[in-house]
Amino acid sequence: MIRILMFCVLSLVAVSREVVACPFCSAPSLTLTEQLNMADAAVLVQWSSGLPADKDKGFAGSTEYEVLKLVHDSSDTLKPGSKITIERYRAGKPGDLFLMLGTKTAELEWGSPLEVTETSFNYVTQAPSKEAKPAERMAYFVKFLEFSDSIVADDAYAEFANAQYKDIVAIKDKFPREKIRQWLANKQTVPTRLGLYGLMIGLCGTGDDAEYLKQRLLEPVEGFRLGIDGMMGGYLVLTGPDGLKVLEDSKLRAQGVPFSETYATMQALRFMWTYGESRISKDRLRESMRIILDRPELADLVIVDLGRWQDWSVADRLMEIYNSPGYDIPSTKRAIVRFFLTAEASKPKDAKKPFPAHVLTAQKHLKTLREKDPDTVKAAEEFFFLNF
Repeated sequence: MIRILMFCVLSLVAVSREVVACPFCSAPSLTLTEQLNMADAAVLVQWSSGLPADKDKGFAGSTEYEVLKLVHDSSDTLKPGSKITIERYRAGKPGDLFLMLGTKTAELEWGSPLEVTETSFNYVTQAPSKEAKPAERMAYFVKFLEFSDSIVADDAYAEFANAQYKDIVAIKDKFPREKIRQWLANKQTVPTRLGLYGLMIGLCGTGDDAEYLKQRLLEPVEGFRLGIDGMMGGYLVLTGPDGLKVLEDSKLRAQGVPFSETYATMQALRFMWTYGESRISKDRLRESMRIILDRPELADLVIVDLGRWQDWSVADRLMEIYNSPGYDIPSTKRAIVRFFLTAEASKPKDAKKPFPAHVLTAQKHLKTLREKDPDTVKAAEEFFFLNF
């Protein structure tokens, strides 16, 4: 049950990362600059006064804010010193600062005030516009990673979480390498950011950084380590096939490795497959992924990847393990059937061309499984087009 729950969590993270291309960041969120760009009006205000709600009188409360600075105002109705009253109470004290964003309908409708500092307000209003080139925007935000103002630091990280991988790579020469090493070593660093920093040090690092990552990866571990997948990805970027051998021996072949560590290794392999630019050959990555077939508890996940990676060499082995102890579970059996369906679907579109050997093998195995286990085949065929 624990493994299933963890896989569900990790799978949700993996799905979200397919939408945004930062491979090892936490789920994307709406950043301050994105909210600013979407708003028809944006102003810096300070809390002036408020009336708490009174349920007996049906009063929801109210809060009054004073406009200090205009960022933009499409309604052309605001100016410094203007008062904005929100029909809901928010506790505060005079002078508390907020960024208020409005949407223009018949009149300006204000969203919930975003608490800011003067520093964070300047940070967001001075950021490059959405029309700026991605490299210009990322070069601005990289300067604010781990900034002393937590609002700024959180938002700068969110910009990287939302960024496409190619835009992160484009500014690797601007990465503060020595600071990144310090952030990775600092136990106070927010754990969800370690994946990004591990990847960044891989993109800009040296042999010393590779050795540092290796030592971190080989540390004894009992539970789940946030960000370890990004460190693995960065390590593989720096070391290539040599580093892959280290991960194979320590995470894939070794006994007693926690599920989360092996899953993180799989994530690193997937990253190299998609973004590695032949740093490690496709055949070498397939070879590594095949190792994990020896672990029944992970087989269903591995088989999906091997199918997507068109590693037809495992077809006969999959038939051998179909009913074997440990593999004899519905999810693994469905994954095997879908592997064969994927292989069969790769047949030539031209009916006059002969079928490749892997297609013929897949058809043979599917025929056998339809006879011996029709229910599983039917279940695997359902929504097959969504899985591959």
